[in-house]
Amino acid sequence: MQADLTMGNYASTLTFPSQEAALIAELQAGSEEAFAGLIARYHQPIYSLLARAVQNRADAADLTQEVFVKVFRGVGSFHGESSLRTWIYRIALREASNQRRWWTRHRQPEIPIEQEMVESESGQPVLLKEMLVDPAESPYQSAEREENRARVEAALKQVPEPYRTTLILRDIEGFIYEDVAEMQGVNLGTVKSRLVRGRAALKAILTAPARFADSPVRAGLELPIGEEAR
Repeated sequence: MQADLTMGNYASTLTFPSQEAALIAELQAGSEEAFAGLIARYHQPIYSLLARAVQNRADAADLTQEVFVKVFRGVGSFHGESSLRTWIYRIALREASNQRRWWTRHRQPEIPIEQEMVESESGQPVLLKEMLVDPAESPYQSAEREENRARVEAALKQVPEPYRTTLILRDIEGFIYEDVAEMQGVNLGTVKSRLVRGRAALKAILTAPARFADSPVRAGLELPIGEEAR
């Protein structure tokens, strides 16, 4: 690694434990450059996660800022029990959960990621991860890809919690099952159960006739969360 590698680039090349440990040490020492690099690396992924989790972009933007405030305040007590990425995502999920609970109160008076989710108009199978590529990564996407992405994003909003968050973490963000289980505070069996149900619900929404497209799909999701696979 070149000596003049900036912290922003350093944060984006965290492929080895030693590199992550070095960044954590810089963060815990109060390095503003290290924290700026961390924000540059994780701001867009965390915002994308929250925008899908709370379904309101203004709230997602505010929550994203709050997440990094809590990361800054809490990094001193981070001891590497999980990866830095997992720890940050866990904070983001907790903020999203708190926001959903607030909204609910105040509005009153193992299937692989490569599974084929839906067929495109051409009859070719389309993968969820391919239809939900972050626009920031592909600024010149074709009109067809953009339309497909918007369609899946709209369908994803109709998938009930906690199945939607599990789909986001595993099939979009690409976390391994163990990380998803840790972030959600459940075991592997529950993660896999939620993925099966969430994927089935998403596929049903995407393949439903247009007149039913706006109705949340809950068929097969009636089993209480506490009775999921353990």
